[in-house]
Amino acid sequence: MKKHLHIISLDVPYPVNYGGVVDLFYKLPALQAQGVQIHLHCFTNGRSEQPELNKYCVSVDYYERNVGHKGVSNTLPYIVSSRKNEQLLQNLLQDGYPIFMEGVHCTYLLSDDRFKNRKCFVRIHNVEYQYYRDLCRNTTSPIKKLYYWLESRLLEVYEKKIASKAIFWGVTEKDDNVYRNELGCKNIEYLPLYLPDWKVSCMEGMGTYCLYHGDLGVDANEKAAIWLLEKVFSKLKIPFVIAGKNPSTKLDKLVHESGHTCLVANPSEKEMQDMIAKAHINVIPSYTTTGIKIKLINALFNGRHCVVNKATVAGSGLISACHTGTTANSFCEILAQLYHQPFTSGEVELRKHLLSGMFNNEANARKQVEWIWGNS
Repeated sequence: MKKHLHIISLDVPYPVNYGGVVDLFYKLPALQAQGVQIHLHCFTNGRSEQPELNKYCVSVDYYERNVGHKGVSNTLPYIVSSRKNEQLLQNLLQDGYPIFMEGVHCTYLLSDDRFKNRKCFVRIHNVEYQYYRDLCRNTTSPIKKLYYWLESRLLEVYEKKIASKAIFWGVTEKDDNVYRNELGCKNIEYLPLYLPDWKVSCMEGMGTYCLYHGDLGVDANEKAAIWLLEKVFSKLKIPFVIAGKNPSTKLDKLVHESGHTCLVANPSEKEMQDMIAKAHINVIPSYTTTGIKIKLINALFNGRHCVVNKATVAGSGLISACHTGTTANSFCEILAQLYHQPFTSGEVELRKHLLSGMFNNEANARKQVEWIWGNS
């Protein structure tokens, strides 16, 4: 029996040029290898159609997101209401195949009676109401603060409402437990991220600088970079590189106030991976506590020492491979010590043991196939 599956993606999952699409894209070849016939439905969200996706899917359809005032609703979160699309629903109604929704963003159909007897599955990338609450706390823009606050309020109600209407898969046990214990979800399982074909390839020995990387256009990431500049590397006179997409003029100005700090704006994927590998310490503080940080996983597979705060590793199972600080002073102490400490073969072996057991695309895909279709 052929296994057909509709996948609704919150964004076009190719090219894989930001963390949010890594799990979305690498799921496709893994499921295809298990014999799944994928019918992919993508919201374009500013990204163009991608012929590359046709290699992994028997059909790919694209839908425009209703951005701005067209996507606003009094009762639905914006991330959901802006992806409400009748053409998508009509396409899904043409058959009875199971439906897999990538993110709370794509779950509008769970409130539609036409789908109440369909097998429906949802990938939780974050506990969204907590994620937007964290964004609200970490932006300085009054308009963004209001938007994030309203979105968090709507999402908390919405996530409780849909928690009994599908089978859910979370990216961390911590997020799963919030869905179980707080939102009343009875059907949720842990499913690790799908990743590129990374092998633990950390270089032993010494690097020459510390690195913070991320999408610098995200308020919480810029806040982390500024905190490092003002509270940590103002005291530590060791080389510090900040790299990522869309840095602000404010961040650029701050970086150039010190002789030992620099900014690499909009590096290519190859350049970014090269910087992660050559850094002596990847410094990854975070201000959001939900989901899992792809930048941390990347640094653990491909970089040397990793220094984090508790929010970065919360619920990830990766704390044993990291050095954790809680304050600016503790970050300074850890960094000062590690900067003169070679990265050893023992640390490489620890990561191999930890990461190979946790992230395995083939095992993940087999697990998903079994959850959807049983052992047939």
